[in-house]
Amino acid sequence: MTTYLGKKCFVLDMDGTVYLGNIPIEGAVRFITDHWDDLDFYFLSNNTSKGPETYIKKLNGMGIPATRERILSPTEPLVEYLRAEYISRAYLVGNRDYAAALAAAMPELILTADGAQAVILAYDTELDYAKLTISCHLLQRPDVAYLATHPDLVCPDPAGPLPDAGSFMALYEKATGRLPERIFGKPDPYILSPLLSKYRKEEMVMVGDRLSTDKKLAENACIDFVLVLSGEATRRDLYVETLQPWRVVETLGDL
Repeated sequence: MTTYLGKKCFVLDMDGTVYLGNIPIEGAVRFITDHWDDLDFYFLSNNTSKGPETYIKKLNGMGIPATRERILSPTEPLVEYLRAEYISRAYLVGNRDYAAALAAAMPELILTADGAQAVILAYDTELDYAKLTISCHLLQRPDVAYLATHPDLVCPDPAGPLPDAGSFMALYEKATGRLPERIFGKPDPYILSPLLSKYRKEEMVMVGDRLSTDKKLAENACIDFVLVLSGEATRRDLYVETLQPWRVVETLGDL
């Protein structure tokens, strides 16, 4: 088995790690393409404003030959939960791209406010007051479950951070007094279940730019973490961290 620094499986956050918005991080892309045949790369994003095919097309456009089986997202554990709880009707606070991705992952799920058993909060880049009104009315009913795809407060953008699902949660908490019963995606280690059953933990490494999600996921899953400084976190942010990353680099290409 070919390894790099003793690692075989590299789990990569995308935005802030592989690219910023639509701008590739050259060192990261070069590292991935140079080692594509030697290492196993998986791409993990909490960003539910896009479906997996959108990510695949984006990565392919940067010269990274990613395929569907290399993409990990909060959708898979969300769908498992919906099926386990027999939730077949839900109101989605999400954009059209994610609605299509969720429908493809769970064709039997009916996305509607009528008779909704749950409100699903994603990173809705098409959020408007009509959606807020419908979802807030539903969340005032205690029999309606409240689920969120991920907890990120902001989404990195070359022009500055943008409000993400975690910021929307704060709005809903003020308006309805409710917080989600379940939040999927990083830092919940369940999102890595397919890989944890395939690789030994010492063979795996999580690479990301966020301490609250990427680093915390690595800690929760008991795998090593590489912090890249190409996104959100800075070296100064590490001063208050009890557990330090396994490696800290400017970009993945500097590993």
